[in-house]
Amino acid sequence: MPPITDAHSNSKKFRHPHDDEPDTAAAFERLITLPAGPERDRLRQEIVCAWMPMATRIARRFRGRGENLEDLEQVARLGLVKAVMRYNPEYGTAFASYAVPTITGEIKRHFRDHTWDMHVPRRVQELRNRVRAADHELSQSQDSRSPGVEEIAEQAELTPAEARTGMEALNSYRTLSLDTELTNASDDGYSLKDTLGDRESGYELVLQREAIREGLSELPERQKHILYLRFFRDLTQRQIAEDIGVSQMHVSRLLNRTCEQLRRRAEADSAVAA
Repeated sequence: MPPITDAHSNSKKFRHPHDDEPDTAAAFERLITLPAGPERDRLRQEIVCAWMPMATRIARRFRGRGENLEDLEQVARLGLVKAVMRYNPEYGTAFASYAVPTITGEIKRHFRDHTWDMHVPRRVQELRNRVRAADHELSQSQDSRSPGVEEIAEQAELTPAEARTGMEALNSYRTLSLDTELTNASDDGYSLKDTLGDRESGYELVLQREAIREGLSELPERQKHILYLRFFRDLTQRQIAEDIGVSQMHVSRLLNRTCEQLRRRAEADSAVAA
């Protein structure tokens, strides 16, 4: 396929001086008589270039909807190329009547397939668009009151269930970044991630303490005291040994033995509870 370029001097013979809808009827009549080859490709390219301003005009109707204008123009040009390749003047339809919906449909398909942050079935996307249009029309005709589901359903010619589905899909078109800045009356601003909960390590600590509570109560006082000095007073094994009058190695063995005893007791209790 020849490259798509802006209109140039080769297409001037097809253009009206004050219109972006050139008279290419004769060119199309000639195009369908040509066999595949360079001459046919060249004539098709000239027709595409002649209609390029119209494709650009259609693309600009959709700007401001979250897509780059240059991308929309490229999509419109692709739709124009498809229209030129598929159009047959023998059907009796003017090319503009065929090209405009083809280009518009290509742009809408682009929005439907490429600009949703979440995967949404095509049927739901269509419901969303109809609900959005109905809501816009009703909001303009009412006094500061949001239309209800029944009103939107009636306006969009949908069932209430379909209207609700479309309304839910309104929030699926764009997702918010966790870095999105939020503000309220009592705050200078914070990000969305600041509102999310986090794992609370304190709950895990409570569970661990409860798991060994029974085992601790059964330990001899000396072992309880060693655990207290090590884990609540943060004393080293050497300091504990000096405090209770034994060797550091003995303290180490007592700590290991006691912790292993508590672990086995906690696992046994957990197995019984399960």
